[in-house]
Amino acid sequence: MWHPLVVPGERRLTSFSHGAGCGCKLGPSELVSLLSTLHLPAPTDEVLVAADTGDDAAVVRLPGGEALIATLDYFTPIVDDPYDWGRIAATNALSDVYAMGGRPLLALNVVNWPVEDLPLELLGRVLQGGIDVATAAGAAVLGGHSITDPEPKYGMVAIGLVHPDRVVRNSTARVGARLFLTKPLGLGIVSTALKRGVATDDLVARAVELMTTLNDLAAEAMLEAGAVAATDVTGFGLLGHLHRMLAASGVAARLDASAVPVLDGVVELARGGVVPGGSGRNHAFVSPHVDWGGLSESEQLVLADAQTSGGLLVAASDGARLAASFEARRVPFAEVGTVMQGPAGRIEVVGGPVG
Repeated sequence: MWHPLVVPGERRLTSFSHGAGCGCKLGPSELVSLLSTLHLPAPTDEVLVAADTGDDAAVVRLPGGEALIATLDYFTPIVDDPYDWGRIAATNALSDVYAMGGRPLLALNVVNWPVEDLPLELLGRVLQGGIDVATAAGAAVLGGHSITDPEPKYGMVAIGLVHPDRVVRNSTARVGARLFLTKPLGLGIVSTALKRGVATDDLVARAVELMTTLNDLAAEAMLEAGAVAATDVTGFGLLGHLHRMLAASGVAARLDASAVPVLDGVVELARGGVVPGGSGRNHAFVSPHVDWGGLSESEQLVLADAQTSGGLLVAASDGARLAASFEARRVPFAEVGTVMQGPAGRIEVVGGPVG
């Protein structure tokens, strides 16, 4: 449905986008190759989480005893409603703070805008969506930066706080830990279906609902249950983020494909070739590290689908306690696998079909 500020006949917001949300990120292979060329100084003692483990955010110890979480995320239009795009982008940026076990403190806007092609009133709706989500999360939006650009982009710098002893990393998964996922997959495929004009209104509405749901309660649950590791599932897909967790932790995992929650209709869209380029890049990156079992290529692509504002992937030694914590907060979840001894980063997929 068109927002009132969009004149009928004008281009849809998603028509300005070369990719769908987090699917427009550099692929994991390209990113790994690029980072390998950099010469970074050794981190100081105050740095608790740096770039070496590919975690969700940087964490630095503050003089007063707490630690600061810093992250940045922004992307091209993922939906046509500007207010919803702003809400999704802010929810996505804040998710990295929650994945580290922190609470949001402040946010800064990052904006690229085609001033010759789209009215600034439309940008105002995008910014308001971000402000409203950040405010609901307890974070103050205190400014930002904007430039002109033929392709619109929006997101946030997100800053949070956490006690140093309560930082949840992606690099501390243990053998025997059970793996839980808190949002269904398919958000990248739905975004691509919307861009191509083949998504149903109900499917888009469900995807927007998920992408604007904060991971705050899921983070509370994992902290209460003493989760051993976590990451949020975004642009590198479930398998990409799981692989990074396992590689950083020096362990492997078994994933039950039949247990992974997937949005209704997504597998059918994947079979029809409605798959973002980012998901294809994810699939190519993880395939050397994955035993796919009997899954079809379309099902594999769903497991590698580039998510935007996805759920948390949590590893817990006490799975029953984590499940109870999720249930107490009415956080939907699924147990999807187990951490095992094996080659670092290796994933064995069993079961099926997906979805």
